[in-house]
This record gives sequence, structure tokens and C-alpha cells, in this order.
Amino acid sequence: MQPKTTMKPRTPQNSPLDERITGALVGAAVGDALGGPVEGYSPEQILERHGGRVHGIVGPWHGDDWRTARPLAPYHKGDGHVTDDTLMTHALVRVYARVRDHLDAYAIADHLVPDLMTEPRWIPELETEALPLHRIFLAEKWLVTRIHYGHADPREAGTGNIVNCGAAMYTAPVGLVNAADPRAAYAEALDIAGAHQSSYGREAAGVLAAAVAAACTPGATPDSVVSSCLSLAKDGTRAAIERVCEEASRHTDFESALRPLREAVTPYDTVGPDYRSPSLGARRPSRLHAIEELPIALGMVLVARGDYRHAVLGAVNYGRDCDSIATMAGALAGALGSPVPQDWAKTVAEASRLDLWEPAATLTAVTREIFDRDVARRRAHEQAFASLGGRECSD
Repeated sequence: MQPKTTMKPRTPQNSPLDERITGALVGAAVGDALGGPVEGYSPEQILERHGGRVHGIVGPWHGDDWRTARPLAPYHKGDGHVTDDTLMTHALVRVYARVRDHLDAYAIADHLVPDLMTEPRWIPELETEALPLHRIFLAEKWLVTRIHYGHADPREAGTGNIVNCGAAMYTAPVGLVNAADPRAAYAEALDIAGAHQSSYGREAAGVLAAAVAAACTPGATPDSVVSSCLSLAKDGTRAAIERVCEEASRHTDFESALRPLREAVTPYDTVGPDYRSPSLGARRPSRLHAIEELPIALGMVLVARGDYRHAVLGAVNYGRDCDSIATMAGALAGALGSPVPQDWAKTVAEASRLDLWEPAATLTAVTREIFDRDVARRRAHEQAFASLGGRECSD
């Protein structure tokens, strides 16, 4: 068993890039941990269970019976434990650290899949060291089934999987590597997500990465992030974001927004009103639909005017797939520069036995390396194009 260690924030680097990457990754993990214990329930059920809204880290829904209580057993959701959203996010950071360049679907096959299958990690919800494969959801196990056992082309391996937020929930690092370049983030995330998802699940991964990249732009606001998303999003994903964010702009408090945002996203959501009993048409490919999590996360960031605490608590109290919603909202608010409450971050790091700051430091260094590579490649292209008589290079 991995020994318990005390995790502390690293000394700030006094660089906006460091701060944005740290804010996004730590913010995503903390949002994930706050949402985990109330995942799958409605705002009304959360209100009744906790005697009010959730305002911080809470214990398991079933208390000390979490080991056997259905439908969550054997996972210890609550008490500051991160879920598979953070495990997958950190795994993707490790892939970037190995490749030290932009990723594609083949990088997922060559590096992420073996990481899930062969590298034991501390799994907070299981309170033991295990292979990440033993914790991740069926939609993520699909990566291993299709790529490792089925030998599918990684670019197409996501076809046939259930369409959900599985790829989007861990693509914040793609947006950070492409900080301030939403279009590049969108394209890279779509390529990566082809190994995992199809249809609007793949599209959501691209748009979430674009949103994080846009949030890193100097002077970015929640409105500018949404505008970037709408400029890139397609089909039902674009329609859902537009409708939810239009409704979100009418609210300044998450309490008043909970029901209206759900009503706004309902026409695009395939899961249906009972999250634990999905409808017959749930999670099937469609150009008319969208995952619920991304539009709601963007909506909560708008309602909160970019404030981390307000956005994440809105996502948590929304219920349903709220760990993933809060993961996305936390990444966006953190990338916008809103500080993650240090007491939350410290508690989550210690409870989960994870260094939440090390992946951010690693990704920051890799991001700088990738940018240098991009500059060199761009200059080589400019010189080649100029040699063709296309246009003179400018210094």
C-alpha cells in the first residue's frame, strides 16, 4: 500500500502560463472530488440528503456503508477522493510528458492504453494501489478492448462506443498545451478522441479543449470562451451550448439556474430525466444531440462570472453527472485565472494521496517545449513557402 504523504502547493512561478495550467489542472481535480459523492442524484435529492446545498467537501452518500451500498459499491466517493476523471487527466499528462509534442490517436494507442493496463497507481476510491483499468468506466475500458485486443485503427477505434463525456472529461491538457489557440486545441483533441469516442462525444472533447485554450488567452472572459466554442462547435453540440448559455446569461446565482439550465439542455440530452435509468435512445450517435456535461459546465462558468468557487458549486449541486461537470467547470474557471480555494486543494490532495501540482509543473514544461517546436516548424514552412515564391518571410 502506498504510504500517505502530505501534499503541498508548489511555489508559484509568477508566470501567467504556469498559473493558468496549475489553476486548470488543480481546479479540475478539486471539482471532480467535490462532485463525486453526489454524482447521479438530482438537485432535490442532494438538498434533502445534505439538509441544504453542498458548499464544500462532503462524505459518501451512504455514509459508512459505501463499501456495500448500491449502486456505488465498492467505490469510496466523497471525503475528497478524486474519480476516474482525474485519473484519466493525469494519465494524459503522462503521455504528453513521454511524447513531448502534440498528440494524435496513435499516441493514445502507444502510450495511454499501456499506462491504463500495466502501471499500478493509487486509486483513491478503492483505497488501494491497482491498475487504472480496474477503476475506469466501461466507456474508457473500450480503449483497451478496441485498441489492445481488437487491434482497431486508433483513428477509428471510438466508433461503436457508447457516446458520452468520457473523452471530454480528460481533454483539458490538450487545451493547455495549445494555450490561447482554440482552433489548434479543437483539432488536436478531435484526433486524440477518435481513439475513444465518436459523434457528439468526440465533438465535446474538441470543444472542451478549445474552451480551455480560449480561457488561457490574456484578457479572456467567460463570454469570450463561449464565443470561441460557438465558432468551432458543430451540430447538436453547438445548439446545446448556445441554448444553455443563453439561459445562463439570465442568472447570477447557481440556485436560480439549476432547473432552467436542465430544461435548456433537455432537448439535446439523450440520457433522459432519470440519470440512473437512461432512455432507450441514450448515448447513441446523432448529429442532433449533445452530451449534457459540457454545455452545463460552460453555463455554470457564465452564471458564476468566472468565479471558481461559485462555478464548481453550481456544477456539483446540479447533480446527475456532476463530477464530470465540475471537472470541466473547474478546469475552465482555473484557466481563466480564478483561484482554487487552497483548503479544498490541500484536502483533496491529502485524501486522494496525489500530488495535484506535479502534473501541472510537468505539463507547463512540456507546453513550452511544444511551443518552441511549433515556432521552428512554422518558420521552416514560411521559408519553404517563400522559396516557392508564395510570399516573402517577415522577421
